[in-house]
Amino acid sequence: MIIHAIFFYLFAGITVASAAMVIFSRNPVHSVLFLILAFVNAAGLFVLIGAEFLAFILIIVYVGAVAVLFLFVVMMLDVDFAELRQGFINYLPIGFVIGTILFFEIASVVAAYVIGPDVVRGITAPIPAADQISNTQALGLVLYTRYVYFFQAAGVILLVAMIGAIVLTLQHKTNVKRQSIVAQNARTKATAIDIVQVKSGQGLS
Repeated sequence: MIIHAIFFYLFAGITVASAAMVIFSRNPVHSVLFLILAFVNAAGLFVLIGAEFLAFILIIVYVGAVAVLFLFVVMMLDVDFAELRQGFINYLPIGFVIGTILFFEIASVVAAYVIGPDVVRGITAPIPAADQISNTQALGLVLYTRYVYFFQAAGVILLVAMIGAIVLTLQHKTNVKRQSIVAQNARTKATAIDIVQVKSGQGLS
């Protein structure tokens, strides 16, 4: 039990410190590296509570794909971060309001757990035969049966967010020839070819 407590405080402390450095780092590349460190230590916390499937998903999906992809995007794009920070003061009030709301939500969750630890366990009924199935099967039984609508709604939200990010960041350069499939399919014989009568001994001007 002492070993578990030591590893818990180790992983939790590094996770909180890394999350703070993600916010306070001036270099965006360093922020992404601290984000990867936070994901790895959060995966360690999942392993400690027996949720090894979530730990593997966190490493494979977030560290192996999302964070590394974001790191390459930040390194390749020529983003003027000094210009982005110019309007920081203007958004400070709304940021303070959102931060206050998140603080009270987290505080309410912690207070509910301290007052009644059994309340969290009573939110979801235990899975039938949970001792006979693996962690992955138990997660699938809950996710795709009881919370299937919430799961589909989360997928739709992520799809809309992805399309919105593409629309906001897509920039068309001038003087670049682009292929228009609609214009190609709408071409007819009259618009596709020009028939020119060339006299003998003369070339095209």
